[in-house]
Amino acid sequence: MRRAVANRAEGSCEYCGLSQAGQEAAFHVDHIIPVASGGATNLENLALACVSCSLRKGAREFITDPQTGETCRVFNPRIDVWREHFEWQETILNGRTATGRATVEALKLNRPLVLVIREEEAHWGRHPPK
Repeated sequence: MRRAVANRAEGSCEYCGLSQAGQEAAFHVDHIIPVASGGATNLENLALACVSCSLRKGAREFITDPQTGETCRVFNPRIDVWREHFEWQETILNGRTATGRATVEALKLNRPLVLVIREEEAHWGRHPPK
């Protein structure tokens, strides 16, 4: 099942787009809808996630949009279209919707360390993700 999840994600985090190539830590297989909320362990509820995204998402299913205060779902790579919710501005990831903004904030997708990692990834032709 892990191989199927990684192949479907083409070896990249389905939340932030980071490529597994060049990363020392193995990416996690994340339950999109947490087991604690009744999420199943099947391909439709699993996503490949870098360690940072996986740990920051944790067992959360809902988060708050920092702009509106609205409660919304964490980005769901099985039902949401990534480009509708996010856009790149060089190495900065911007949320275009409440779900995008809230996911960027909750997963801390623009913290200083990740910006440095994205600069390195750009050097190797792996950023921005395809």
